Amino acid sequence: MRSPVCGAHTSLLRPGGLDKTDPFATAGQAPRSIGARGVGRHHKSSLISRVIRSGLLLCAGQLTAGVSFAAGAPAPCQSTVTGDLRLHSLTSAIFHNTRTIRVLVPPGYESAENAARRYPVLYLLDGQNLFDACLSEVSHHEWEVDETVYRLIREHKIPPLIVVGIDNAGADRAAEYLPYKDYLGNPTMPEPIGKKFPDFLTDEVMPLVDGNYRTLRGHDHTGLGGSSYGGVATLYALLVKPHEFGFGLIESASLSVGMGQLVRDTAPLVARPNRVYFGFGGKEADNPATNDMMIGLIRQVQANFEAAGYDRARLRVVIDPDARHTEVAWAKRLPDALTFLFGSSSVGQ
Repeated sequence: MRSPVCGAHTSLLRPGGLDKTDPFATAGQAPRSIGARGVGRHHKSSLISRVIRSGLLLCAGQLTAGVSFAAGAPAPCQSTVTGDLRLHSLTSAIFHNTRTIRVLVPPGYESAENAARRYPVLYLLDGQNLFDACLSEVSHHEWEVDETVYRLIREHKIPPLIVVGIDNAGADRAAEYLPYKDYLGNPTMPEPIGKKFPDFLTDEVMPLVDGNYRTLRGHDHTGLGGSSYGGVATLYALLVKPHEFGFGLIESASLSVGMGQLVRDTAPLVARPNRVYFGFGGKEADNPATNDMMIGLIRQVQANFEAAGYDRARLRVVIDPDARHTEVAWAKRLPDALTFLFGSSSVGQ
């Protein structure tokens, strides 16, 4: 993975309100691939050269037009996507906004011998941070999802699967992800609307994916994951949509939201996902007491799952002592999380 060098972030909204990271995609178009192979066979290096020739520079998830670089100035960010990644634009009737849906198809998806094959699906939140370091505006690091998934498939540690990255809503991210207010971390925030997020997933995102790709549907073939507030949204969706999501990947979740209400939602645990992975770092918060409290909340959720009959084959909780609240930490734990969730599971092929 290359280390990106990005300059200032400038937003450009296309006509119709599309906030696009692919300068060549418009609403209603076929999905555009920005990986090594994809729709129209647009190779990544070819795409980057077309971006530069057109006067548009792709960096940190935004488009800047007509920018020239003086001698010694940072070069435009070079995309770190390595897989067959396809972009769709989704306008939500629930949230009244438009975002990008990023679909990573497994190796061999277009092969003739796989024409009738259907694949399990893992939906991941904060799609901007999953595949391309240029789009990760805070840390400029990615989860390395495409590299990790392709490697684990190649090593036969997980079955071929489709991974869907769902972009967050930028300034409205917290409002969409949180079912309860974050009185500890964001006490002045307005009442969030995250209780609508599970419906957004099942009524808007999943139909788009199922309508365009050869997916296996249902609880036993569908996973959901996210980090931080995205981890909160993931756990909440697992609880309220138990027939939809059978696998949960929850990283660094802010379980203090609602003064611990999400923790209380797991006792007693009625929803029964097949397998759930929790990850957290020992140095996520600057204040050690806060970090200890957050780990304590995770341990309480762990105890609630175990009280419902979960054993080590169905529940894994990883506390990484030196890890911080970053994409670097989530990328490091991703191979273990995916192997635990999908490696020897009954997800169909």
